[in-house]
Amino acid sequence: MRPLAKALIASGAILVALTLAAAVFVVVDRSDDPDPRSLQVERADSHVLDPGDSDAVSIVEFLDFECEACAAYHPVVEDVREKYRGEIRFVVRYFPLPGHANSGTAAVAAEAAAQQGRFEDMYRVLFERQSQWSHTTESRAPVFRDYAVELGLDMETYDAAVADPATEARVRADFDEGRALGVGSTPTFFVDGEPLTIERWGDLESAILDARRA
Repeated sequence: MRPLAKALIASGAILVALTLAAAVFVVVDRSDDPDPRSLQVERADSHVLDPGDSDAVSIVEFLDFECEACAAYHPVVEDVREKYRGEIRFVVRYFPLPGHANSGTAAVAAEAAAQQGRFEDMYRVLFERQSQWSHTTESRAPVFRDYAVELGLDMETYDAAVADPATEARVRADFDEGRALGVGSTPTFFVDGEPLTIERWGDLESAILDARRA
């Protein structure tokens, strides 16, 4: 466990962020929620970072790239992915909270990168450099484009994807389904389809171990 991540979470920073995220979420209109009969924790087009073995424990994270709690918990997730490689299936879905001005733009950037097979690279840089672009109402789309350049993406293709309404619609579909599944803050995890409340830094690993014993 990286000391910084443990210190942030142990200090209660993640709990504060989760509480604020939930407070933002409850005022959102739910009229466009998907039909409950069609809900799925993981979709065919969801971003699978680790496929895992055939009997792997499924971990699905709904995240917001501008969420401080998500960034604080990101090193924990990376440690768990490394420690349980092959034993977990790790999937990421978008849940940009309305109170974060650039979270949706960041998700669109990640989705544009995904269309070139580079989702995980953009996912990492957005979290690792979150402090450089978050907490402003000014659009950070140019910053995200710079990240795409650094990653060596085809910029004509990237720009077209960012401008394509279908890219934003893909992000919105994750958000709407997450909301219908009961997601109210970020990060929210589902372990083998069951929601997990994160209160301590070891909760995700504990849930994995419990699922493996089940």
